[in-house]
Amino acid sequence: MLVVKMASPNGGDDFESSLLSFEKLDRASPDLWPEQLPGVAEFAASCKNPITDSPPKWMAELENEDIDMLKELGSLTTANLMEKVKGLQNLAYQLGLEESREMTRGKFLNILERPKK
Repeated sequence: MLVVKMASPNGGDDFESSLLSFEKLDRASPDLWPEQLPGVAEFAASCKNPITDSPPKWMAELENEDIDMLKELGSLTTANLMEKVKGLQNLAYQLGLEESREMTRGKFLNILERPKK
């Protein structure tokens, strides 16, 4: 219930009673209080888990080393993170080259041939 009461300049009770409002605002109505961004209410409700709850499903499978790695990557600046990504790309490229050499070596040594029946 919303009650507004203002003092009148000349102290009249009639003026004060005319300023009273007994309007009830129903905050549950979607027409009066529309959701500003669709989906925010559901997201906010899903984030209100108490700390005592179990960790999310994706964290249940992580080991302490994985969590430490996430913390380390989260603390990097943008430039450092880009440098880390470039290092991982270079490592993946080097591993691809090494795999290619080993496959070629296996082909020349005939270890990849299927046995004849």
